[in-house]
Amino acid sequence: MSEQVKNKILALSSELNEHNYNYYVKSAPTISDYDFDILLKELEQLEKEHPEFAFDNSPTKRVGGDITKKFNSVKHQYPMLSLSNSYSEEEIKEWAERIHKLAENEISYVCELKYDGVAIGIRYKDGQIVQAVTRGDGTKGEEVTTNVKTIRTIPLQIGKNAPDEFEIRGEIFFPLDNFAKLNEQRASEGEELYANPRNTASGTLKLQNSKVVAERGLDCYLYGVYGENLGLTSHSEAVNAAGSWGFKIPDESKKMITKVNTIDEIMEFIHYWDAERKNLPFEIDGVVIKVDNYRQQDEMGFTAKSPRWAIAYKFKAEQVSTTLNEVTYQVGRTGAITPVANLAPVLLAGTTVKRASLHNKDQIEKLDLHLGDEVYVEKGGEIIPKIVGVDLSERPKNSEPIQFLENCPECSTALIRREGEAQHFCPNESTCPPQIKGRIEHFISRKAMDIDGLGPETIDLLNKQGLVNNYSDLYHLTFNQIVELERMADKSANNCIQSIEVSLEVPFERVLFALGIRHVGETVAKNLAKHFKTLDKLMAASFDELVAVDDIGDKIAISLQAFFLDEKNQEIIERLRACGLNFEIVLEEDASDKLNGQTFVISGVFEKVSRNELKSLIEKNGGKNTSSISAKTSYLVAGDKMGPAKLEKAEKLGLTIINEDEFLQLIGM
Repeated sequence: MSEQVKNKILALSSELNEHNYNYYVKSAPTISDYDFDILLKELEQLEKEHPEFAFDNSPTKRVGGDITKKFNSVKHQYPMLSLSNSYSEEEIKEWAERIHKLAENEISYVCELKYDGVAIGIRYKDGQIVQAVTRGDGTKGEEVTTNVKTIRTIPLQIGKNAPDEFEIRGEIFFPLDNFAKLNEQRASEGEELYANPRNTASGTLKLQNSKVVAERGLDCYLYGVYGENLGLTSHSEAVNAAGSWGFKIPDESKKMITKVNTIDEIMEFIHYWDAERKNLPFEIDGVVIKVDNYRQQDEMGFTAKSPRWAIAYKFKAEQVSTTLNEVTYQVGRTGAITPVANLAPVLLAGTTVKRASLHNKDQIEKLDLHLGDEVYVEKGGEIIPKIVGVDLSERPKNSEPIQFLENCPECSTALIRREGEAQHFCPNESTCPPQIKGRIEHFISRKAMDIDGLGPETIDLLNKQGLVNNYSDLYHLTFNQIVELERMADKSANNCIQSIEVSLEVPFERVLFALGIRHVGETVAKNLAKHFKTLDKLMAASFDELVAVDDIGDKIAISLQAFFLDEKNQEIIERLRACGLNFEIVLEEDASDKLNGQTFVISGVFEKVSRNELKSLIEKNGGKNTSSISAKTSYLVAGDKMGPAKLEKAEKLGLTIINEDEFLQLIGM
């Protein structure tokens, strides 16, 4: 029976990997999304029932969920050097001429897109992904393997025709549609928008929660192959080989990569993409030209900083000028004030631009903006319009500098600016309309209380009629009050009431997130709930007790204390408590806090329970799993064939080392 289950898991994994490749790499799905999800759920259930057969690179790992406390620094086996950059076509021609002088034979070049993302090196061994490392300083980078595994175009395992061991390099980037959706979500939650896809992709790869990374939908192209005795003679051959192994490579049919022989052909590639780049679903900031032949590359060698056989041509950012007509101000759900430049409409990078974010008061003062100024506008990261300068020669006489407002544009409350923060805030949380509605919309959102049927328009109507002034009022709504709203039928009103009732079952960590405490996102809420167990203990926690929790810094601790000290918030919490919301973690039947505050490292092979079951038992009893030994480790659970390095380090630190039976006794099994 065990062998049958194991074979079933392997077969399902193989089938899902193939469908994943067809959908994300080849863009030619052979199965519906529904059927794919059914297969995935079947695999998830089998792995849950038989964790001993689950493996690290299972298709079920794509959704993420692992927490990485520290990104280890890893030395590159092959240095990841930067390329020399040029903004001049003349310099590209001069480079090509120098290359010809260095080479004995005719030269072929490969022209590629210069993706505006994050360089990554990914190692595979015996067909399995084993490590992913960022560029870093070129000599050392940070290991981000767990997060990279969530990117669906990166295979977790590859075909048998690939080498036993090699490294493949390329660029991870943020698709523009996914980036726009992320910023739309942040705007709806009153958060500051991310400036550009490249920096956001980089920041996303450093997130500690891989589930969040998975949700953001990063993508990549891989093309540089490194290793010993690979039998490859050129870059173009390596790219094609990588494609045959199952990697997503630049599409030759779409002119994303091409092999050329002359300078004129190089220029043709540059000119083509300078015009066409705005039609791509991701960002590029130039093109890369490489000598194709590996032997010729070796002959040309490197300078101290970059290879002689490659160069990057960077496009100039598209820039237009237009008139600054007015500056208006938006109020987010947390009270953050964002100034917005209202511009005379102008065409920029294929779209008509009418508005541009000015971010904060400091940005306005740095630009020295006056009403009526002729301003230069670029699309930051090719997507967000931003003002980058002023044409002072066109400044109207007697024009007045922009004065940042002192009072909230919605409720007239005097604005404040907290120490160490760039933005101004409206402190009137209780009656400022955008804050009231923004907090309620956050409260009912899918990742919070998940209350269906109450969209922004309905919330606005409920607020205007005085029925809902804060989110605790939702639990006192009646069917008659809702059904009388404009465009609200009986069925919709019933759905709203039922959805509100169902939300009483939402677990504590999501209730905590729903409260909308500044700086307390989904992951922070989970950590706080797990640590304090109840809202009462969290509310009573001192500053020192708060910052002692994983991922909780001074800023979050101050925000938490300020929220819970506010009498209006205390009143709302008591109303929610009376309505029956979950303000404490409900433990499973066999769960306990016997290991509360204890940190465990598991190493080796075990007989009575699997490694995954051990980890589950630790967490179920209030303990914490970590992968590396440190002075903070409470116990090393040592199995058969454990790594000698871990044992040596544990003994050196004087840690408590226990075996499988001793651990089970510890939790009373």
